[in-house]
Amino acid sequence: MPSDELFAPIFVPDRVWGAVSGRAWVQAMLDAERALARAEAKVGVIPADAAETIASCCYAARFDVERLADEGRSVGNPAEPLVRALVAEAGDAGRYVHWGATSQDIVDTAAMLVARTALDEIGGEVGGAASACAELARTHRETAMTARTLLQQAVPTTFGLVAAGWLDALLDVRDRLHTVRSTCLAAQLGGAGGTLAALGADGLAVAHAFAEELGLAEPALPWHTNRVRVGELAGALDITAGALGKIALDVTLLAQTEVGEVAEGGDGGGSSAMPQKRNPVGAVLTAAAARTAHAHAAQLTGGMPQELQRATGGWQAEWTALTGALAFTGGAAASLRETVEHLRVLPERMARNLELSGGLLLAEAFAYLLAPFVGRPAAQRFVGEAVGRAEASGRSLAAELAADPHVTEHVDVATLEQTLDPRRYLGSAVELTDRALARYDVEQPGGSR
Repeated sequence: MPSDELFAPIFVPDRVWGAVSGRAWVQAMLDAERALARAEAKVGVIPADAAETIASCCYAARFDVERLADEGRSVGNPAEPLVRALVAEAGDAGRYVHWGATSQDIVDTAAMLVARTALDEIGGEVGGAASACAELARTHRETAMTARTLLQQAVPTTFGLVAAGWLDALLDVRDRLHTVRSTCLAAQLGGAGGTLAALGADGLAVAHAFAEELGLAEPALPWHTNRVRVGELAGALDITAGALGKIALDVTLLAQTEVGEVAEGGDGGGSSAMPQKRNPVGAVLTAAAARTAHAHAAQLTGGMPQELQRATGGWQAEWTALTGALAFTGGAAASLRETVEHLRVLPERMARNLELSGGLLLAEAFAYLLAPFVGRPAAQRFVGEAVGRAEASGRSLAAELAADPHVTEHVDVATLEQTLDPRRYLGSAVELTDRALARYDVEQPGGSR
């Protein structure tokens, strides 16, 4: 469609879009027809030479995708016109094309094949992003910065831990995608009503051989209106897109002019009106693609209730939704990988933002320093009052605490000054970062689980 030609390439790289394109779907349907013919020949349902003739015709380049789409409109699916075209291509062997199958068998099986290829692309992009985040975490495991809760300055943390958090989420979704690819993608063969009746006593043997030919799981039953597999795939894509979008959101927030703790590298990010701007375009594209993927995934899960043995609209609505969920999750992953691979981290700005707080970031540290002497409630009160005075006077929190006899009665000024160093209040940030890195190292190819 024209809008796809204009907008989709902005969000989805060619290598990802190619995996879910109309031609990719046609090839996947032809792969299903090839596998069906060979499976039936193996079981003895159709002649072996007919199966090989059919197989030799199953190449998308021999078919007009636009014509198939036009002809599919009158029958409500693209498989029926493809079958007719394949029958014509196969000559005398055409009588055995699509033997015992129904259109949904071919389209659903094609969906699983398209998803398998696309998941490999998505997994590769997620893995690349994880590698870049691991490098950021290693490099900046001790780089102090401000943690922000509810978008307000909270306590000191490290950028290494921030990147480790990104890494941990990416490893989680990579594992989920791998699980879905390994366990949820199944062949579909049930015939007209899900009984395999047209194949007689050979139905189950053909279904087994069909799945084996395709390298897909063999389901216990046909799943024409049991869309749990589709829902699980949608859920994995939605969660992946959400994790990618969270990282992109962090990058955009940290790249704000007033924060300025990271910046995107590369040549992009210019404005059509304001020459001074360097927009975080990679993170923006990731966020937009992630939102789009979520919308498509929600359509897939929302369409799971389907009527009896064949859906009246729910199944048909899946095709573009699955295409979109796969494409835009892949696009989000690709944009994020490029973003984190070229991310510029600015430790000097992080240090400056820590200093600008005047020690207020360490209010919790001062409270816990006092708590053993006066109890936690009183410590919270004394430090809270000192925070108010510091904000009013412009002096540091340590200075205000040093002027309070309730405090100096228990803690000397030198200790207060030492507590003002944010690098002394990083808790287990470095050790937590190392945990994420250790997980990454173990889960890499060749790592020992």
